[in-house]
Amino acid sequence: MIPEGLDLEQITKQVIAILGPVEPKGYLRGKAQMRDAVVQGMGFSQLEAEELIDTLELRGYLKFLGDPSERSEADSRWEISPRPKF
Repeated sequence: MIPEGLDLEQITKQVIAILGPVEPKGYLRGKAQMRDAVVQGMGFSQLEAEELIDTLELRGYLKFLGDPSERSEADSRWEISPRPKF
């Protein structure tokens, strides 16, 4: 469970900084890449990082720009923004 006191905007900025020029692509591959970056760069456990990435996606900080159910869009990219977008 992600504590309510976390500053999701700041965490999103940290995710951007950790990833650097790497652009996550693919729905599951991109989520795994961001999760691993949070584990390595911020010290969260894998479970905490996965929950955090899910929370960032649900709150609009992370947005997959394709349709995860369509194979033809498997390489679509993620938009990562410190300002939530819906």
